[in-house]
Amino acid sequence: MNRILALIMAGGSSDSLGALTEFRADAALHFGGKFRLIDFSLSNLTNSGIYNIGILTQYMPRSLNDHIGVGKPWDLDRANSGVRLLQPYMGGAYGGWQKGNADAVRRNLDFIRNQAVDDLLILAGDHIYLMDYRPLLERHRERGASVTVATRVVSPHEAFRFGMAVVDEERRLVAFEEKPRRSPRSLASMGIYACRAEALADVLAGNEDLNDFGRDVIPYLLAAKAEVQTYEFPGYWSDAGTVQSYWEANMALIADEPALNLHNRQWVVRTRSEERAPVKIGSQAEISNNLLSNGCLIEGAVARSVLSPGVVVEAGARIAHSVVLRNVHVAAGAQIDRCIIDDNAVIEADAQVGRGENGVANREMPNVLNTGLTLVGRDARVPAGLQVGRNVHIHAYAQPADFGPAPIPHGAVVGRNPRRP
Repeated sequence: MNRILALIMAGGSSDSLGALTEFRADAALHFGGKFRLIDFSLSNLTNSGIYNIGILTQYMPRSLNDHIGVGKPWDLDRANSGVRLLQPYMGGAYGGWQKGNADAVRRNLDFIRNQAVDDLLILAGDHIYLMDYRPLLERHRERGASVTVATRVVSPHEAFRFGMAVVDEERRLVAFEEKPRRSPRSLASMGIYACRAEALADVLAGNEDLNDFGRDVIPYLLAAKAEVQTYEFPGYWSDAGTVQSYWEANMALIADEPALNLHNRQWVVRTRSEERAPVKIGSQAEISNNLLSNGCLIEGAVARSVLSPGVVVEAGARIAHSVVLRNVHVAAGAQIDRCIIDDNAVIEADAQVGRGENGVANREMPNVLNTGLTLVGRDARVPAGLQVGRNVHIHAYAQPADFGPAPIPHGAVVGRNPRRP
């Protein structure tokens, strides 16, 4: 493992996550109460014995940088190797904004060549899974592949989200289609690539129009008759790239026997833990089947929900089937159902968020916010007594004056998207 450099792609943001990524990169999004999405890639690497890591950032990196720091929670604060944050920069042959994950690697070729490694392991920073990378790397080296693509089986209904693969009897990749509208295939790329460092550097340096691995690099290698192998991963894996998939991945942790076992002492997921008091549950609280994090203070009712550190639920308030992030305050009598509520939001007394039956899709995100979830951005404040329907998108920092006439109907948008003029 000493001759491997891991590169984590952590510079993106997804419009399909709405308000959750208005002020942070995907990889910095909280998950499962105390974790962030990038914790899974970092923990998988160190559990696999890989300690030479570069993290490629670009979009809204501050919270991600603060979280990673010098890498101490993952034993990455090392004099040699460890974790390095690779920011975009101006000047030089490859200065400027990155145009895709392959272009991000191209813009760091000088760093890669200085590492004197044989292979690169390229990972996404926003995927949820527990994986030992050593079998993948062993297969990659045994087969003498230029690139080995990690794959898994997905539902044909999800094919539009992934690169779909065709392999021969020796698991060699023979055809690849990036995010087709429809596909009869079921084998999808996980966005994990083991690559011979020198070969990939030559391809990227010599072909500056290859900006994305799935869309450009893999088809180029197949056309050039390069040896592209696959490695099928049988375990749990989730790409939490949409509001729905993010909510589902959190809710899956509440199952009696969750597919993702975060309590496995043989494969610990590490994170930068906040210094918080223990959870306090009041004498009148009603608690049923939840994940509760340190610093939560619960006097009301919470059922089938995931609460991040510092959430306050006052007496008479009720939360159900929801993901509630850090320091959210739910005042007395408020009702929350099937919601995702971002950091520091306040739900004032007797407000009802996620009310009624599933109605029309959200007018701003009709293809993403259409299953009855309501999304509340960070630092938003929902006024006292207000009724908010389903599929509503409340942007970050929305204040009572932004809500307009009550009640807020299904599919409405409150506040302004800071990404758009």
